[in-house]
Amino acid sequence: MGVFVFLPLVLPLTAWPIARLAEQHLHPRTTTRMLTALAVAMALCSTVCLALVMVVGTAQLPGNPLPDGWSDPEVRAAVPFDEVAGKAAIPALAAVLLACGRVLWRHGRVRRRSHRALVGLPDTAVAVLPDDVPYAYALPGGRRGRVVVTTALLACLESAERRALFAHERAHLAGRHHRFLLAVQLASRANPFLRPLRTTVTYAAERWADEEAAGTVGSRRVVAQAIGKAALVSRGVPVPTLAGMAAPGPVPRRVAALLGPAPVTRSWSSVSSSVGWAAWAAAAGTAVSAMASANSAVTMYFILNSATPL
Repeated sequence: MGVFVFLPLVLPLTAWPIARLAEQHLHPRTTTRMLTALAVAMALCSTVCLALVMVVGTAQLPGNPLPDGWSDPEVRAAVPFDEVAGKAAIPALAAVLLACGRVLWRHGRVRRRSHRALVGLPDTAVAVLPDDVPYAYALPGGRRGRVVVTTALLACLESAERRALFAHERAHLAGRHHRFLLAVQLASRANPFLRPLRTTVTYAAERWADEEAAGTVGSRRVVAQAIGKAALVSRGVPVPTLAGMAAPGPVPRRVAALLGPAPVTRSWSSVSSSVGWAAWAAAAGTAVSAMASANSAVTMYFILNSATPL
């Protein structure tokens, strides 16, 4: 495998330029989908390679349950610096699994608690909770999901701003934004180099819903006013993998974007532009990650197969 087994661990750096430029030059919908796909692919590749290195490290430990042949010199020679890298991969992979498991557990717990809080309320698209704490978020589940909002937040908004709030949260549900947010959360836990992509996707998903709400309401200024008011009084959403109008993030940038012209809806930018070059760099990094992880996995399979006595 050689040093190729380590490439997927650092190749997410090639996606940093597109993560910075996409939110400025591409439509939020395109940014969300593209960066989520890049993050998931790179996270899977780096996790596969980390697991392969971990196998070499585990085989060196006394009393491990792996076949004795897996600790042979030809197996250890497949990974450069096997003494250090192999053993370091064990706690690293454990940390990745623990972090991803924690995200999934917290996400599931919040969703279950949120659904329990709605028991007894009418089965409508909008659930209004009598609460003195102002917040609102899109709660997926069932056929269509539900918009959850408290009476405290509704009291802070005018009639048109309420329509903007509902349109924003419905856009989150219609676009399945919680899936994008959960995917990039898991990817960033699997590889810390993917955190800039998570930040951009979180922002882009909100901008996507902002633009959908502006189209529904018919006024970008009303949506901007609703976001500003909600951000001032709201505490955001209970978990980062749920979406809400007043989610933590660069609210002033969202307001400024809504007060400007609508983003161009074309799906891509010129190949010769800075965005085009950044996208090519990210695509190349993802392709190399996929090839390196696939090559390492196949190579390790044949090495371990030959080292295992029948």
